[in-house]
Amino acid sequence: MESGAQAFQHRLLSVKLWPPSHSTRLMLVERMTKNLTTPSIFSRKYGLLSNKEAEEDAKKIEELAFAAADQHYKKEPDGDGSSAVQIYAKESSRLMLEIIKRGPTVKDGEVADKTSVLHETVFDISGGRRAFIDAEEAEGLLKPLREPGNSYTKICFSNRSFGLDAANVAVPILSSIKDQLMEVDLSDFIAGRPESEALEVMNIFSSVLEGCHLRYLNLSNNALGEKGVRAFSALLKSQNNLEELYLMNDGISEEAAHAVSELIPSTEKLKVLQFHNNMTGDEGAIAIAEIVKCSYALEDFRCSSTRVGTIGGLALAEALKTCTHLKKLDLRDNMFGVEAGVALSKALSLFANLTEVYLSYLNLEDEGAEALANALKESASSLEVLEMAGNDITGKGAASLAACIASKQFLTKLNLAENEFKDEGAIVIGRALGEGHGQLNEVDMSTNAIRRAGARLLAQVVVEKPGFKLLNINGNFISDEGIDEVKELFKSSPDMLGPLDENDPEGEEEEDDDDDEDDKENAENGNELESKLKDLKIEQGE
Repeated sequence: MESGAQAFQHRLLSVKLWPPSHSTRLMLVERMTKNLTTPSIFSRKYGLLSNKEAEEDAKKIEELAFAAADQHYKKEPDGDGSSAVQIYAKESSRLMLEIIKRGPTVKDGEVADKTSVLHETVFDISGGRRAFIDAEEAEGLLKPLREPGNSYTKICFSNRSFGLDAANVAVPILSSIKDQLMEVDLSDFIAGRPESEALEVMNIFSSVLEGCHLRYLNLSNNALGEKGVRAFSALLKSQNNLEELYLMNDGISEEAAHAVSELIPSTEKLKVLQFHNNMTGDEGAIAIAEIVKCSYALEDFRCSSTRVGTIGGLALAEALKTCTHLKKLDLRDNMFGVEAGVALSKALSLFANLTEVYLSYLNLEDEGAEALANALKESASSLEVLEMAGNDITGKGAASLAACIASKQFLTKLNLAENEFKDEGAIVIGRALGEGHGQLNEVDMSTNAIRRAGARLLAQVVVEKPGFKLLNINGNFISDEGIDEVKELFKSSPDMLGPLDENDPEGEEEEDDDDDEDDKENAENGNELESKLKDLKIEQGE
C-alpha cells in the first residue's frame, strides 16, 4: 500500500498537463477569434462577427471553459490533468458553436454591448477560503443566482460549509433555477457541522433539488455514511439521466453502498462512477457491482482504496463485463489477490476502448499480473496509461508484461514501481519499450531491486524518446558506478531523471558474497533472459 509520503512524492514527480500556460490560453483565444470571423456555412445563415466582437466573445469563452475544466481538475488532484484538458477543449467548442449560432449582435461601426457577450453557465463559490458561511454571507454569495434570466446550468457549493440558516437562504434561490440546472456539485459543503445539523442540511438541499434533470452530481467529501446517503433520497430517486456520479471519500460502508444501489432509479446513461477512498468492503462492493452491471454506457469507473477483498473483487470483475465502452478503470489499493485478478482479466479482454488502467497495490503476484497483461495485450489497442505498482511481480511475470507493453504504441505513462523485477525483469521491460513508443513520457520502475545493468538499459531506452519527461528508478540497488553512468546519459536533460537519494548501492554487494552455485544460477538466468528477449522480438513484429 502506498504510504502518505510515497503518494506525496509521486504527485510531485507526475507529469501535469493542467493548468495550461498563459501563452496556450492566449493561443486558444486567437484561434477561436479566427474561427468566429472566418466565413462558413454557419456565417451565411447566422451572420459573420466583426473582429472586435469575436475577440471579446473568444476571451469570455476561454474564461468559462477554463473555469469548468479547472473545477474538474480540483476534484482529481492525483490525475495528470488529461481529463481537464479534454473538458477545456470540449467546453470551448460547445460555447463557440453557441456564439456562431447566435450571430453578430452589433452592426459594423457600432460598439458591442457588453450584455451581448455569452452568459456564464457555471456558478462556483468554491474558490474562497474553506469556512462556515452564515445566512448573511449566503445572501451575498448566492446573489448572482437571483438575477432574472441568468444562464447558470452548473452550481458548485464545494469548500463552503452550509448550516441551517445558510441552507434556508439557498432554498428559494435554488427553487427558482432548478429547472435549468444540469450539474450540481455539493462536495465538501457541510464540513465541521454536527451530525444532526449536517443531515438536516442535506435533507433541505435534497428536497429543493428533487426533480432536477441532472447529468452530473458530486456529493464527495461529506462523510455521508448510510444516513447521509438516505438524506439525499429525494434527489437521488428523481434522477433518471445521470451521466456522472461522484461519491468519493464519503464513508460509503456496506450499508451505504446498498442504499446508493437502492435509491438510484436508473444508471443506463451513467458514464462516470467514482467511489474512491471509502470503507466499502466486500459486501459493499457486491452492492456497487449491482450498479455497475446495469451501467451499460460506463466509460470511467473508479473504486480505489475501498477495502475490497477477493469476494468483492470477483463481483466487480463479473459486473464489469457489461461495460464494454469502458475507457478508464481505477481499482488501486484494494485486496483483490490472485483469484480476483485472474477474473478481472476476463473483463479486460472486452475493453477495446480502454485508454487508462490503474491496477496498483492489488496483491496480484505473478499469476494475476500475467493474466491481466495477456488480456490487455489482445485488447485496449490505444492504451495510454498502465499502472501495476506494488503487486509483488517478479522477473517471472515480466515476460507477459513486456509482451503487452510492446504492443501498446500509444503508451504515455508506465508505473511498475514497488515490485520485485530485479535486473532480469527491468531488462525485459526496457527492451519492450525500446522500439517505437514515441509518445512515452513517464516510466516509474522505482523500488524493484534493480542494479546497474537494468538501470543503464532503462536509461538508454527512454533518454532517446522525443518528449520524454521523467524516469524514476529511485529506491533500487544501483552501484555508484551505475549511478554515474545513468547521470551521464541524462547530462543533456537532467530534469528527465528523478531523484536517486533513496538508492542503496550496498544492496548490490549482497550478491558479491554468494557462492559458486549462485553464479551458476545467474548464468542460467542470463541464458533464459536471452531466450525471452528473442521471443519478445518475434511477438513485437506480429
